[in-house]
Amino acid sequence: MKKKEKFIKTCDLSVSHVLLDFVNKELLPGTGISTNQFWRGFSKTVHDLSPKNKKLLETREKIQKSIDSFHLERKEKKFNFNEYKIFLQKIGYLKKSGPNFKIVTKNVDKEISSICGPQLVCPVTNARFLLNGANARWVSLYDSLYGSNIIPETRGALKGKTYNPIRGKNVIEYSRILLDKYIPLKNISWKNLDKIPNINNGKLNIELRDKKQLVGYKKVKNKLTSLLFVNNNLHIDIIFDYNKKLEKNNPDGNQDPLKIHDVILESAISTICDHEDSVAAVDAEDKVLGYRNWLQLMKGTLNSKFKKKGKIIKRKLNPDREYYSVKNKKIKLHGRSLLLNRNVGHLMTNHAILLKDGSECPEGILDAFITSAACLHDFKKKGNSRTNSIYIVKPKMHGPEECAFTNLIFDKVEKFLKLKKNQILCGIMDEERRTSVNLKECIRILKKRVFFINTGFLDRTGDEIHTSMEIGPMELKGDMKSTKWIKTYENNNVDIGLMCGFSGKAQIGKGMWAMPDLLNEMMTQKISHPMSGANCAWVPSPTAAAIHALHYHEIDVFSLHQKIKKRKPANLNHLITIPVNNDPNWSKDEIEKELKNNAQGILGYVVRWIDQSVGCSKVPDINGIGLMEDRATCRISSQHIANWLHHGVCSKKQVLEIMKKMAKVVDYQNLKDSSMKDQDPYQPMSGNFEKSIAFKVACDLVFHGKYQPSGYTEPLLHFNRLIKKSI
Repeated sequence: MKKKEKFIKTCDLSVSHVLLDFVNKELLPGTGISTNQFWRGFSKTVHDLSPKNKKLLETREKIQKSIDSFHLERKEKKFNFNEYKIFLQKIGYLKKSGPNFKIVTKNVDKEISSICGPQLVCPVTNARFLLNGANARWVSLYDSLYGSNIIPETRGALKGKTYNPIRGKNVIEYSRILLDKYIPLKNISWKNLDKIPNINNGKLNIELRDKKQLVGYKKVKNKLTSLLFVNNNLHIDIIFDYNKKLEKNNPDGNQDPLKIHDVILESAISTICDHEDSVAAVDAEDKVLGYRNWLQLMKGTLNSKFKKKGKIIKRKLNPDREYYSVKNKKIKLHGRSLLLNRNVGHLMTNHAILLKDGSECPEGILDAFITSAACLHDFKKKGNSRTNSIYIVKPKMHGPEECAFTNLIFDKVEKFLKLKKNQILCGIMDEERRTSVNLKECIRILKKRVFFINTGFLDRTGDEIHTSMEIGPMELKGDMKSTKWIKTYENNNVDIGLMCGFSGKAQIGKGMWAMPDLLNEMMTQKISHPMSGANCAWVPSPTAAAIHALHYHEIDVFSLHQKIKKRKPANLNHLITIPVNNDPNWSKDEIEKELKNNAQGILGYVVRWIDQSVGCSKVPDINGIGLMEDRATCRISSQHIANWLHHGVCSKKQVLEIMKKMAKVVDYQNLKDSSMKDQDPYQPMSGNFEKSIAFKVACDLVFHGKYQPSGYTEPLLHFNRLIKKSI
């Protein structure tokens, strides 16, 4: 049995000693804020804001009950869309759109305002992943191509365990094609150069079609070692071998007549350090792990040791990159992604702190205080934001009122930390239906601090299903993507962002590529994100960031914005069209296949979350393809089965039998998954259904899914993870 957590009374609060020690001994020293000041100010603020937080959650429930009643009262009638729209307006769900306006956010770093590119999302509790994410600002194209399925393993080009010169040759040839495409030479192809170029007095001895693309260079002992170019505001650094010793240790460069050692792409322009969907943080111990990692990122001291191929490797933050400009002046480029912090939403509470009435502290308020205070350390050295801005992505806000509450939280934190007004900038996750249909008004509330909006198909669809649970059975998940509302949702996000002046000031983002091993498929498909007008989109790994960066070399997103502004705006009526199937004619096989797919995803995610405290990982799907799973994927799958159960598409007995069958599949996949060896010994669910907490939780998410607040998975996951930790 785990030792009971110790709490210490301070300023009308009961604070876990783990959190108290972290704040007092690690967070506050060097900030000019005393421990007494911090806890007194936090206590006053959290006791003032908690009732407001609670009232907003009660409003969510009240609105949901009204919508449920509307559908139930008209169960036997033909659905009347106009009546439905008027009803949504009457209950305050659908707000009146006000006059047009432009956001006035100030002090935004150029990574947000003027560079279009990939955005990584990393669990804040994993130091190694965070360092990989921060350092993914600059990624090897050679390594990314060599290790991915973009280069086919045909005609002897196998990856193997040692370097394969046949595959290396293919990588070099592919890279030359890209150089010809994005940094074209005037009279010759990169493929036909046979010796390292030279640069004297800022002049290159090979002629570029666009001379402005050459930014700088490096030399060692008067020999060129690097040429730095730019295309669509993204840098490409060509690294050359320059002595025999380096050539000997570099087989990929050795087989290249031009002696290019590597091509380094500016890749993950920004990285979200996530306290929310990708972590399993349920108590003070978990929260402090994430807070400490974020603090050390802001101090620039985060490091991680791990074993690879029998060797101990220490990873730390990359330094800035230094070059000489074409005018022979020293220039410096930022060596790391701009780091953003995703706090939790308004729903969650955490018993790391208990208020004077014994209730748990709203976790989002705690996150705002701690993560913002950590940024005070960065302001001294500008290792992250060069404008002294704090970037907090705020998820799961339902409509303008909840955006206003976020604004109030940030106002309070700014005053307490003696920051400038609107120094904390806010990213709006457009992932809840009430935010989507009122996005313009949500942005209006935060127009002085908004830096980011994005779309997320999974959470947004989970909320779509839950909101309209009573109307009828929802479409197959795969068919959802071709329905009216999802296409409108994706376009509306861009339309509203551009209408509100985001272009050149803030990010318009798109969702995650969920298959990190299928990068050739990503290369083909994810170009749709910059083509949609998104100036950033999520990727699951540094390698995926490098590959996705190529799409932003291909598409000039800011120029595209001018064309998109001229199109007809998305139709609000389509956005509130419910993806219900009133006359389903699915076969038994189709229903079973859908249930198996959903059940497998839920079980694969939940067993790692509950048993291993892994909040995001590559979980094999029903076909064995690794998918990046987080709580959003769990939400849509559990809500989808819950909806079908509620409307009799399937039975509880049928679902339970499928859950048990798929548990065996998941157990088999996990027992042979080498990545699971880094975790605690895996505990199979099958053969232990009555005692497996993970299996019970997976079933509860489905069988009690209709009654979960907004269809969220967090309450059940957190409660049961705490039980698991106490055993």
